[in-house]
Amino acid sequence: MNQCQEPGEGQEFVTEIVCQEDDLKDGQMKEVTVGDQKVLLVRIEGQYSAVGSQCSHYNAPLVKGALVGDRVRCPFHGACFNVRNGDIEEFPGLDSLPSYKVKVEDGKVYVSINKNSLKLTRRVKAMCSIVPDVKHTILLIGGGPASLVCAETLRQNCYEGRIIIITKDNMPPFDKPKLSKAMNVDPDSILLRSSDFYQQHGIEVWTQKEVVSVNPANKAVKLSNGTLQCYDQLLISTGCRARPLNCPGADLKGVKLLQSFEDAKEIHSSCLGHKAVVIGTSFIGMEVASFLSDKAASVAVVGTSSSPYEHSLGPEIGKMCMQMMEEKDVKFYMKDDVLEIVGENGKVKGVRLKSGAVLEADVVIAGIGVIPNTDFLAGSELEVDSRKALIVDKFMRTNIPDIFSAGDVTSFPLTIRGDQRVNIGHWQMSQAQGRVAALNMVKKPTQIESVPFFWTVLLGKSIRYTGYGEGYTEIIFKGKVEERTFLALYIKDEVVVAAASLMFDPAVARIAEMMAAGQIITKAQTQSDDLKWLQM
Repeated sequence: MNQCQEPGEGQEFVTEIVCQEDDLKDGQMKEVTVGDQKVLLVRIEGQYSAVGSQCSHYNAPLVKGALVGDRVRCPFHGACFNVRNGDIEEFPGLDSLPSYKVKVEDGKVYVSINKNSLKLTRRVKAMCSIVPDVKHTILLIGGGPASLVCAETLRQNCYEGRIIIITKDNMPPFDKPKLSKAMNVDPDSILLRSSDFYQQHGIEVWTQKEVVSVNPANKAVKLSNGTLQCYDQLLISTGCRARPLNCPGADLKGVKLLQSFEDAKEIHSSCLGHKAVVIGTSFIGMEVASFLSDKAASVAVVGTSSSPYEHSLGPEIGKMCMQMMEEKDVKFYMKDDVLEIVGENGKVKGVRLKSGAVLEADVVIAGIGVIPNTDFLAGSELEVDSRKALIVDKFMRTNIPDIFSAGDVTSFPLTIRGDQRVNIGHWQMSQAQGRVAALNMVKKPTQIESVPFFWTVLLGKSIRYTGYGEGYTEIIFKGKVEERTFLALYIKDEVVVAAASLMFDPAVARIAEMMAAGQIITKAQTQSDDLKWLQM
C-alpha cells in the first residue's frame, strides 16, 4: 500500500490506497488497514464508505457481521451501525463508529484518517448540556440501560432542561448482563459511563435513592427519605427484581439472589471452595452455575422441567447445554423441585428436594424468574397487566400524559408479532425503548420497531437468539446440535418467528435484519438443503 501525508484545513491525515475500485461488489465489505487502524470498507450502490471496524459494545469484528442495505449488524450481540456515517442505529452499545474520508481516483480507493483520531475506535454523538434558565425537569426512575439511553438521547436532541436519574443501586448505570457471566468483575470496568461524562452533559445521577410513590396529579414523586421531587415528564424504567424462593428455609443465611453488583461479589466469594446449589434453570441460573463450575467445590442445579431452556430454546439445545455443564462436573436434578432448605444455626446446610434427595449446600442461589418493579405505583392509576408489567403503547407512553416507561418493566406491542403485547427482558430492547421514549418526550414521534436480540454465555460459548419464539410448534435445525454448531429456526404458523445459534455466525444477525426489514421467512424456505434464503 502507498502511504502519504495529506493536509486538510490545517490538519494532518494518513491516507492509504486500500484496494482497487472493482475489488468489492455492491453489498460487500472488507477489513482494511490505514496506518495502524483497522477500517471497515463497504461498497453500496457504487459508492465506497469507511467506518470503524469494531462494534462499540464489546469490540466484535463487524466484517464478520451482516451487511444489509446501508447498515451492518454485529454478529455477537446485534448492534447495528449505519455504514455511511457510523451512527449507531440499534443496540446494545452506546457509541457510534468513527467515519472516514473515502476517495476513488484512477481506479484506486483511498481512505484518509485524521492523525489525531487514528487510535479512536468509537465516537460519542454530539450532545448539548443543561441551560440553567430552562425550567423543565425530566425524571428517570431506575438506573438501568433504558434510563441512560433516554438521558443521552435527550441531550443528543437538544433537550436543555434538567435530567435526573434516580437509582436504588450504589453505583451509576452499569453493564448488568456481565454480573451472571463474570461475578468477580471489577466495578469500574462495568460502568457504562464515567462520572465525568454525566457532569459534562448535565445529567444528575442520584444513587442509593428509592422512589416509593408517584403522584401524577401533582407531577411529583416521593422518595423513601420523605422528600418530594417534581417533574414535567417522567420515565419509569425500574426493571424487575429476582423472584425469591417460597419454601421453608428461604430466609437462612447463605440463600442468595442475584440483583446487584454486591450480590454478584458476595455469591462469588461465598462459593469459592464451597458447595453451591442453583435453584432454577433460567438463563441467569445457568450462567451462574457455569461461572461457578471451576470455582466452587461442587455445583448442583435443580430444575422443574426435563431439560434447561425446555420451553424457550427447546429440549435439544437444553440437553446439549446440560451435557456441556456435566462435562465440567455440574450435577443436574431435573423434573424436581425444592421442598425445603435445611439449615443449622441459621445457616444453609442442604436442600431437600421433592424426590427425596438431599443436596449438601453451603450456598443456595435462586434463579427462578423475575417480578416487575411496579409495587410503588399503587394508587397512581397507571395501568399494569396481569403480571404487573406497566402497559405502554408503541411510543412508550403509559395511560397518563407525560409519563413514559421503558425496559423490562414494560408490556409493549411487538411489531414482528403483529403488535402482540409482550414483556421482554433483553438488554438491547431496554436501550431501544429508552431511545424511543426520549424522542417522543421531545415531540419527535417515533415508534418502537426493534427486533429482540439476546445472548447467553455458558463455559465461554455464546448462544445468540433473535425474534420472539413464544408458542412455536416446531424447530428446524441446520448444522448439528450434538456437535455444538447449529442454527435453530423456530416455526409458528408456517413461518420463522425466532432463531438461535451456536458457532453459526452471522446467521442470527442476518435473520434479525430480515425481520427488521419486514421479511417473512417461511418454513418451506428453511427446509431447503442450502442457506440461500439467508442471502437476502
